[in-house]
Amino acid sequence: MKLMNIASGSSGNVTFVGTENTSVLIDAGISMKKIEEGMNSIGMSARDLDAIMITHEHSDHIKGLGVLSRKYCIPIYATQGTIKGIGENTSVGRIDNELYNVISTDISFQVGDLTIEPHSIWHDAYEPVCYSITDGKSKASIATDLGDFNDYLVKCLSDSDMLLIEANHDIRMLEAGPYPYDLKRRILGQKGHLSNEASGRFIRKLLNDHIKTIILGHLSKDNNIPELAYEAVKLELKDNGFTDNIEDFNLHTAMRDMPDRLYET
Repeated sequence: MKLMNIASGSSGNVTFVGTENTSVLIDAGISMKKIEEGMNSIGMSARDLDAIMITHEHSDHIKGLGVLSRKYCIPIYATQGTIKGIGENTSVGRIDNELYNVISTDISFQVGDLTIEPHSIWHDAYEPVCYSITDGKSKASIATDLGDFNDYLVKCLSDSDMLLIEANHDIRMLEAGPYPYDLKRRILGQKGHLSNEASGRFIRKLLNDHIKTIILGHLSKDNNIPELAYEAVKLELKDNGFTDNIEDFNLHTAMRDMPDRLYET
């Protein structure tokens, strides 16, 4: 299985997951042009996509969805609540109802040779989810905009070979920064975003002896720095029981506005 982060951050989120036979996106939160450029970087085109899975209706996850789906007639998978939210976002434009496939949390569905399972999260959207994807041999889990985690999410994302987990903000930077008080409370709340330290605690619970890649995603442009996120998570993973060398997990931060390298299991 293959995974590439095309963009991850407060300004836009897109992740490619695929096999030799099937190609999907998790979210489409940047322009179609940039999504095409990301696909082209691995010798593919957006026309090769079999589906787009949407986590929730916030603009940094659906910005390019309308243009992309209209041009290539790509099936869209989302919860009923998320579809409602997309319909209320006039900037996305009209999307043919026939492209929508309604999904439900904890009920897996098939796209080509990929089995995809959506998991419920707390983010302040209508019916948000994160996703685990498997090709029968490997498992990739993509979970951002969490706000919090619990035993349910740990169980859902466990046994993954590749992880993309939110490390949105450094708490001190956020508290000292220019954001309005209400926005700070929202980000720090259960329906907001995971801090670097919380991300590390979550990832620690997901560790196993076959993880090949851990990507820290959805970093805030204003309230985080990649080096801070990396070091905070690294500290939380110390004495983890699997390895003394964190580099064995291939831990790194996702780039905000350009494609990462392609990872394979």
